[in-house]
Amino acid sequence: MRVLNTAQMREADRRTIEDVGIPAIVLMENAGREAAAAIETAFDDIATFRIAILCGPGNNGGDGFVVARALAARGADVDVYVIGGAAASTGDARANLRVLQRMDVVEIIEIANAAAWKVEGPDALSADVIVDAMFGTGVRVPLTGLYETIVADVNMVGNPVVSIDLPSGLSADTPEVPGPAIHASMTVTLGAPKLPLVLPPAATSAGEMIVADIGIPAAIVDALDGPRVEVITRHDVRLLVAPRAADSHKGDYGRILIVAGSRGLTGSASLCARAALRSGAGLVTVATPASSAPVVASLGAEYMTLPLDEAPDGTVAASALDRLLAFKADVIAVGPGLGRTASAAAVVHGLVARSSVPLVLDADALIAFAGNADRLVGRDGVDIVVTPHPGEMAALTGQSIDDVQADRLEVARSFASAHRVHVILKGHRTLVASPDGAVAINTTGNPGMATAGAGDVLTGMVAAWLAQRRDAGDAARLAVYLHGLAGDLVAVDRGEVALVAGDLVDRLGAAVLDLTGASPKKSGALRDDR
Repeated sequence: MRVLNTAQMREADRRTIEDVGIPAIVLMENAGREAAAAIETAFDDIATFRIAILCGPGNNGGDGFVVARALAARGADVDVYVIGGAAASTGDARANLRVLQRMDVVEIIEIANAAAWKVEGPDALSADVIVDAMFGTGVRVPLTGLYETIVADVNMVGNPVVSIDLPSGLSADTPEVPGPAIHASMTVTLGAPKLPLVLPPAATSAGEMIVADIGIPAAIVDALDGPRVEVITRHDVRLLVAPRAADSHKGDYGRILIVAGSRGLTGSASLCARAALRSGAGLVTVATPASSAPVVASLGAEYMTLPLDEAPDGTVAASALDRLLAFKADVIAVGPGLGRTASAAAVVHGLVARSSVPLVLDADALIAFAGNADRLVGRDGVDIVVTPHPGEMAALTGQSIDDVQADRLEVARSFASAHRVHVILKGHRTLVASPDGAVAINTTGNPGMATAGAGDVLTGMVAAWLAQRRDAGDAARLAVYLHGLAGDLVAVDRGEVALVAGDLVDRLGAAVLDLTGASPKKSGALRDDR
């Protein structure tokens, strides 16, 4: 599902109105009715509620006038507060205000100034639900004056707030919070999601996001110029999990080589391998320094091990490279627990330069390029997926962690484009950036996943799905979605505090079942019921 900025949203509106022929006032009617339906769904027995709708002077206020009419028709007790006064409303918003006035089904209170708000505001703030229809995507500067006061008062009372399109005070062009902004319980966004609804820090002000279909054709949204940002949805990734053929065999689902582990860091290799197997890989082999191989083998019966030449400190030796390149694999994952030695870095550099199969790089494999990221470049026919957390991304780019976190989307996009790799920038709302400049935002997962080994699990998952899907972008998006979904399933059972990486591995199968809605197939064996 595509995420739009202000200019893209306006262009989508324009094309719908001018090229398709749907009048603007019809789009406004659709928006208000869809928002009213969402409110009715969110709150039981809406007819018993008193609802205060705060309407601004522009189209967002017009949406609010339609919401008022629709909710009144459902039996709700609705009061409309026209911020700035009725004279400030223009165009289609003014037309809908006039309709509301003539119908005489709601009380309309004009708030022309701060004095009027001081008198009428307490009544509005005592409503069961407050609908914020003051500003949508049109905010360019921080709110001040009367609007700043109203925002502060609404946030202070803590009643349920439903924002239409965007919480007033946020900008569709940035996930930052530019100034005073409504803290919504739910946001009914119109036509498509916007950046502040899906990326922190602004996303914390949006509450639950509902996307309302107001009649803009999907083909128009898809064809818009400008940044390509999407939200990873259940519908999108569900299509990536194909049913297995009855006559398939393990070779059909990928041979994964995991180059990982070293003395004292064997758990990372095992987690990665187990995650690959639980993600459907047919064959998984862990290539690890010889002294670590028995330990890694003891941690999992289903994967194989490949002992490698090792340095005196128990990390992989540079001489192991040729054996790795000769191994028959469909995908190679490199990095978990590998160690940060010169010999390990040499192996990583050699694989990036010479591998003929796709690579997934994580952890120590990424640190191997700190200070010389120009050597980390994708080649034609050999996809590379990198899976950094913010600290590793900072090491690759030469920035501080704070700089990376302040502009996560652009950092991931720029690195993916410049280095011709797929970037999975982990963290709250993990990002998947592609070499073509597109970025996808994942919304599954929870804070309990901030635990050692969770990244190793993701690396194994990406490798396994890449072997099955043969498309790096698809594999990355599917893996991050299922990774977060598994974490959410664990959190339901055990809570966020007790979550550990092994729990994620154990719930990967449940995550796939949850995603696909699949149930175990009945046996195909012949039955004799005589």
